[in-house]
Amino acid sequence: MDKGIGFNRSIFLPWLDAAAAFCAETDDADEIRARLEPVVGQHLTGDDAKRKTIDVLINIWFKSREIAPDLHDEAVDWFQNTPALKDRLWLHYGLTLLYYPFFRECVAIIGQIGQVEGAITNKVVKQRLISGRGHLGSLDRSEERIVASLRNWGMLTETNQRHTYAPQRQSLSASSIELEAWLLACALRAHPAEELPFVDLLRLPELFPFRFTLVVDNLRNDPRFVVQRQGSGWDMVRAVSPSGM
Repeated sequence: MDKGIGFNRSIFLPWLDAAAAFCAETDDADEIRARLEPVVGQHLTGDDAKRKTIDVLINIWFKSREIAPDLHDEAVDWFQNTPALKDRLWLHYGLTLLYYPFFRECVAIIGQIGQVEGAITNKVVKQRLISGRGHLGSLDRSEERIVASLRNWGMLTETNQRHTYAPQRQSLSASSIELEAWLLACALRAHPAEELPFVDLLRLPELFPFRFTLVVDNLRNDPRFVVQRQGSGWDMVRAVSPSGM
């Protein structure tokens, strides 16, 4: 199964907070799963619904360390130590980008449409996804679950038109430039391109909810990035893993 299509449940912020807190306390996936059971059980009754929801939460906050152990560990440490509750959404979002390619594709399309038209519908987003991936059986449901999650996270708001939502562009700020750089590292590692111009990195459509204040020199001094000035004057940014690969 394509894990990118595996985002098949609506995910609420309190559940993500709980998953992050449990992952900070133990490395035992079975224990995390058992502790999440009553958390999601407050809203879900069916065993299958609870299991699938917990699967997504575990993938985001536990299994993402298999993809980017350094960024995962930083997220856990940040979650434990940040006094700013608003920072948590940056962490949840970054790890979700890393683990779920389909999530990245979907939110990138939402960002693109929102920039041009100011609002999105499930129908239009699905059409864009189908044009790139084909009409896979789980696509419709996963897209709907992602949109529902973004609504819960405050990144999409209802409009006066039914089933039409307004992306909240650049509505979220971080408490520090370091956290901004962490999210950019997540986005760049999740992106299919090996490197991007700095100006394009800041404007990635999948990062539409976030407001960045850092400058390119912040990334020059960050070991997670390599920044090279091209002859055309562009500052090209590449993500670097701890091994340098």
